[in-house]
Amino acid sequence: MTTQSSSPWATGKLCRSGPFPRRSLEIGAIVVGFIYWWPVGLALIAWKFAGYPAFAEMRDAARRGVAGFEGGGRSASRFARAFEAANRGGTGNAAFDAYRRAELDRLEAQRKALEDESRAFTDFVEELRRAKDREQFDAFMAKRRSEGGSFTA
Repeated sequence: MTTQSSSPWATGKLCRSGPFPRRSLEIGAIVVGFIYWWPVGLALIAWKFAGYPAFAEMRDAARRGVAGFEGGGRSASRFARAFEAANRGGTGNAAFDAYRRAELDRLEAQRKALEDESRAFTDFVEELRRAKDREQFDAFMAKRRSEGGSFTA
């Protein structure tokens, strides 16, 4: 005679997510979570797909992630590490470092020249605007004088 606990269905060996009552409670909790407040339902589904990690495991994973953001170090991307290394100074190859410095100086000179041209063009446009305003004002005043109009209060 077999007992209830020795059944493969009772132990969850034949069902990947555990015995049937546990599974029905999970589905019910997810449905109630979606009905009550949808983010709760999404969180339960994410927890189910993550393999039911214990809260201590999730806390430790979150701390590792936060420590990676705060401390930098090995958790930084390869691009970020390469960018930092390139901006730190020399690469160890004197010829490349000299070439790199010359190119950066050339680019800086071009940037300054472009800023100067931009400033000169802005001044030119402002001067044209002032000249146009002065011309319109002079035309208005000439028209007022020719009409014999005077300012009355």
